[in-house]
Amino acid sequence: MPEAPVVTMRDTAAAAPPATHRDLLEYIERVTAGAAQVQRRVLSEILAQNAPAEYLRRLGVSGAAPGAVEAFRRAAPLVTYEDILPDVLRIANGDTSPILSGKPIREFLTSSGTSGGERKLMPAIADEMDRRSLLYSLLMPVMSQAVPGLDRGRCMYLYFVKAGSRTPGGHPARPVLTSFYRSRHFLERPHDPYTVHTSPDEAVLCVDAYQSMYAQLLCGLVHRADVLRVGAVFASGFLRAIRFLEKHWQRLCRDLRRGALGAEVTDRSVRAAVARVLRADPALADAVEAECARPSWQGIIRRVWPGTKYIDVIVTGAMAQYIPTLEFYGGGLPLTCTMYASSESYFGINLNPMCKPSEVAYTLIPTMCYFEFLPLPQPGPGGTDDADPDHRDLVDLVDVKLGHEYELVVTTYSGLYRYRVGDVLRVAGFKNQAPMFKFLRRKNVVLSIDSDKTDEAELHAAVSGAVQHLAPFGASLVEYTSYADAGTIPGHYVLFWELRLRAGDVPVPVPASVFEDCCLAVEEALNSVYRQGRAADRSIGPLEIRVVSDGTFDRLMDYALARGASINQYKVPRCVHPGPVVELLDGRVQASYVSPKCPKWSPGGGKQWSSDAAAKKPAAAAGSNNGGGAVVA
Repeated sequence: MPEAPVVTMRDTAAAAPPATHRDLLEYIERVTAGAAQVQRRVLSEILAQNAPAEYLRRLGVSGAAPGAVEAFRRAAPLVTYEDILPDVLRIANGDTSPILSGKPIREFLTSSGTSGGERKLMPAIADEMDRRSLLYSLLMPVMSQAVPGLDRGRCMYLYFVKAGSRTPGGHPARPVLTSFYRSRHFLERPHDPYTVHTSPDEAVLCVDAYQSMYAQLLCGLVHRADVLRVGAVFASGFLRAIRFLEKHWQRLCRDLRRGALGAEVTDRSVRAAVARVLRADPALADAVEAECARPSWQGIIRRVWPGTKYIDVIVTGAMAQYIPTLEFYGGGLPLTCTMYASSESYFGINLNPMCKPSEVAYTLIPTMCYFEFLPLPQPGPGGTDDADPDHRDLVDLVDVKLGHEYELVVTTYSGLYRYRVGDVLRVAGFKNQAPMFKFLRRKNVVLSIDSDKTDEAELHAAVSGAVQHLAPFGASLVEYTSYADAGTIPGHYVLFWELRLRAGDVPVPVPASVFEDCCLAVEEALNSVYRQGRAADRSIGPLEIRVVSDGTFDRLMDYALARGASINQYKVPRCVHPGPVVELLDGRVQASYVSPKCPKWSPGGGKQWSSDAAAKKPAAAAGSNNGGGAVVA
């Protein structure tokens, strides 16, 4: 994640670290060297601060009493979002009593969609912004060790806000990064030579995605000679910017040449901000035009911004699918991945930011929250992620084992207790006592393009509903699989369908419009995060159905058996990855369809505030197996 400005703030487990690079590096050294003691102190602070919380009283834990840590470790169960949803809804609907936290809930941070199609709401207190800022402040000291001279230029980081809403109780509900960009920590940041951005704040805060992107890219071109690094939060978002440049470079060069912003941008504050830096510069326009007009866009980042030293984007987890495309446009520029965070909490940083994407490992900073880890079954007979876990299986931060895989569990200052984040991590090493983790995947997620996360059950329900459109034509679905196609910008979901006609029926051609209706029906059935990406943010392209010939999935099974799969255990994969399997499927495609329509989506839909969405079980009951909803950001 691109860095935010360095800010001095309260250290949640020790003295406040000074904002110099040397002292911040010493801070990392100190808290990782004493990780065990820091973690115990963090848990003690959380329990004492939240002693009035009803949730802890239900567990029989007196947060401020001696022995609270031991009582919590004995009594607190593992929980998922569904377990705490009744408490979350009470707060969202206006209950001001201390339910989860001893401090007032300031806002809700929206995370990925649940199986019910609505965003998760993660409670956050005011102090949480300080902790986020603390982690941001560690990034440039680490990066500057690897890349000297970053204080002698600008960074072209493309930041965007997304639509938020308010709960019935008046709390803001918005994505975590939108919360940060609208906070005083970002807007009132002191000048720091290491974090001089090309984008004016007004462009970042513009809710119109087109105007925001246009203004930010234009300002990035104005400062072309000073740009030392470029990036966005996710790899997918940065590639959308490149596609935008590819589509609109002639307009951007027009504005550079004449020194005036075109009529496409109507937001007055954005126009005023751009006017402060934009001057007529025909030579700059000619230089940019010469590069963009070339037949190939290979290495376009280096060519348009020749001083760039690296591209800063998240390329772990689902974002790894974009690495080849980034390498094409980057022309050999290093891809750096600096930070690991979610809506539940911020977690850690990459202490070796110039490593290869396949080697990225995040060191968890022990002051962020209280970390525990649920061991995953080791590979072998009967090994599965779906075993019924117990809090007695949990492992402390300093007790994880090299090479082993775990699900992340957190207890936070804002009132999450032994919450299953749903991220699967592998221990890759240690920084003093603190482990370094590789992010492997989200539990149960089969498809992801941007911040969307679609699991197998949700996909299956969507497909099952959509195929009903085929019934009047005597067609039915034999088998299907899917993959996330990152070869287009933006990326999109692809479904491979093998169909069958009822025995004895005279074949009736299925009109293309019916398959288009199937595409739309699938999209309408997916969660609100997906639908926002499709309809509002345009960060996800139209879902595509590719109809394959008879016998295709038999061929797919033959391929798997030839590579050692057991015929007794073979199951059709509901998601496949680019490579030989996709090539096999694509080689048997008979027709392809997309819908000309977008799925419906409206910001702030009211269904998520309904108490009907909450389970009727106690919030402190043992957790289910459904993974939580982190946004790796």
